[in-house]
Amino acid sequence: MAAELYSKANEEFVSENYQRAVELYSEAIQAEGERDEFYVNRAQAYLKLEKYTEACNDCSKACTIRPQNDKAHFRKGIALFHLKDYKNAIDAFREGQSLDPADSNYAKWLEKCEAELPPLTSSSTEETPLASTDPTTEPSTQPTAEPPTESTAKPVQMPSRPKAKHDWYQTATHVIVTLLIKNVAKDDFTADIKEHTVSIYIKQSSGTNYSLELDLAHPIVPEQSSYKVMSTKVEVKLKKGEGIQWTKLEGEGQPQEPKAYMAAPVAAPTSQYPSSNPVSRDWDKLAQEVTEEEKTEKKEGDAALNSLFQQIYSDGTDDVKRAMLKSFYESGGTVLSTNWTEVGKDKVEVKPPDGLEWKKY
Repeated sequence: MAAELYSKANEEFVSENYQRAVELYSEAIQAEGERDEFYVNRAQAYLKLEKYTEACNDCSKACTIRPQNDKAHFRKGIALFHLKDYKNAIDAFREGQSLDPADSNYAKWLEKCEAELPPLTSSSTEETPLASTDPTTEPSTQPTAEPPTESTAKPVQMPSRPKAKHDWYQTATHVIVTLLIKNVAKDDFTADIKEHTVSIYIKQSSGTNYSLELDLAHPIVPEQSSYKVMSTKVEVKLKKGEGIQWTKLEGEGQPQEPKAYMAAPVAAPTSQYPSSNPVSRDWDKLAQEVTEEEKTEKKEGDAALNSLFQQIYSDGTDDVKRAMLKSFYESGGTVLSTNWTEVGKDKVEVKPPDGLEWKKY
């Protein structure tokens, strides 16, 4: 029962239905409470909903159940950072770092926390012993790194977050994450790209700093990934570690069959739908529309073309879908055909555009 609820909660999280994921994680906890992964995953959903106190409490519970859970310490640190409890956030990150010293995300977050702390002064260093001068005072037994709980936490007035959102699309070899944030200074942008995670932090002069943590659905190649800071947005280009299509940006890393998505091909499609397909399309008109859109919105051309072929794929019959998948992959992205009668006979040869030479890297 609990395992089934937990699995459904993970599916809702991957589908970005974070509130529903919280509800299902809560039901799983009620059914079988002493499972640290239940709490740490619910904490991640709370982080997405910007409910940082709840996320912190869940991470503390997970650490109590299994102190070696490095994800619990890491997400606890993120929650405390957003609650502006930077000192305790540092303690959480250092604890997680001791469990996984190879993860460079901890060093990045420790640097962020330390940058938010005020510089030490002589007056602030003298205040500490004054609190213990009374010999009758019992030393506090409260752990210094204990996060605020629902009963003791002081209300925190959180600043409104920047009006920004992220989106993504993919090609045969890369996943591109787009952050719609304007006028970002290159020195204020940091991105830590790992095989399974991406950590992004943008410092803004308004004080409403932006952060994004992604647990990727599939592995990537960090050394071949990059990012570009532009005046209207930021693009993070992630090199796929496996030659498969992603159905979700985030997830538990389980391979999935490609669904209604096709990457933009190098050459424009030249084939027509089979006569059995009732849908009729004017390919010349579609190509003209794509061309016009690319002229007016050059930076979004790949995403627009990708959307077009996704629609063609989703509207097609089973034979059309098989033809598009087979022709695209066997030709190295140079041919996209919808004619299964033709494509199904033999392997589709590489046909680069005139004047270009196809190479396999």
